[in-house]
Amino acid sequence: MHIRQLPALALCWAGLSVSHYAWAQTSVTLYGLVGLDMASSKRSGGAPATLMQQAPGLTAPYWGIKTVEDLGGGTRAIAVLESFFQPDTGGLGRTSADPFWGRNSYVGLEGHFGKLTFGQHTNLMYLGEQTLNPFQASILFSPLVMQTFIASYGGAIAGDTVWNDGIQYSSPSLNGLKATGAYTLGGRPGAPGVYNAAASLHYTGGALTAVATVQRNRVVTGAPAPSQDAYLVGATYDFAWLKLYGAVQGTRTNAMDSGSHTYEVGASVPLTAQLSLLGEWANTRRVGPRGAATTRDTAAAGLDYAFSKRTDVYAVTLYDRQSGAATAMTYAIGIRHLF
Repeated sequence: MHIRQLPALALCWAGLSVSHYAWAQTSVTLYGLVGLDMASSKRSGGAPATLMQQAPGLTAPYWGIKTVEDLGGGTRAIAVLESFFQPDTGGLGRTSADPFWGRNSYVGLEGHFGKLTFGQHTNLMYLGEQTLNPFQASILFSPLVMQTFIASYGGAIAGDTVWNDGIQYSSPSLNGLKATGAYTLGGRPGAPGVYNAAASLHYTGGALTAVATVQRNRVVTGAPAPSQDAYLVGATYDFAWLKLYGAVQGTRTNAMDSGSHTYEVGASVPLTAQLSLLGEWANTRRVGPRGAATTRDTAAAGLDYAFSKRTDVYAVTLYDRQSGAATAMTYAIGIRHLF
């Protein structure tokens, strides 16, 4: 055992000791997700297919601790600490590049006025994408997420799926409509204008859910980057026997005179009370300097079987084709467990 692992182990033990334990007006909860899959993975224009065990699976594994204290008058103090991990190797983070608290890590207040937090937050664009596709947060199987956040699939959106040094406010829901704004400090001496900012609207009414998000990104991995503007709009409609998804997303990187447009459609069909059929397709067209353009089509289809509310197994196949390269296929089977 490495000495540097002791603080993390001590914190895990402390979290386990107080999981779901409440005293007076305060509660502490330990929660998370463990999941992985076996996959034959290949992307268009990439290396030959590789058989591997993938820790991200359908959802990147994580664990977290949340504390809530009732301050009276409907106001609560909240704090969240969340960390990614790799159950196949025991490693911390999605990769070794992640910090220990690589997901959400923030503190703040919530109540009748909404929710105000300070720290590291999941990017609003990524949260919007999760609502608008049947594979939700998957960085390996959602074509929409892959084409906009994953570098090996083009990565149209600058930056990661989390933003550091942030201030975020979410309004109370008004007839199903909620607004959220985020501002992250650049933290660069002599460069007060370097920052990231985003805003989103989320509406839920009956069978309809709609999302609109805009952002400006000027900081990537802690350093100033070319200014990029991006937007996402989309909706879902649940017919009970069929749920449809659709989204349009665009980016513009000003200094590089480049941009992208992504179109996505998806569907989920509950075949039985436990078995669902999932399908999604996304197309991204990227335009570079002097009009040079490339396109990519990625499509996924899968079956998801829920043993319970906490445990499910799945099988997914993925088609990928970018301009100038051959078609590639990925096949995977996996399992997830929430706690």
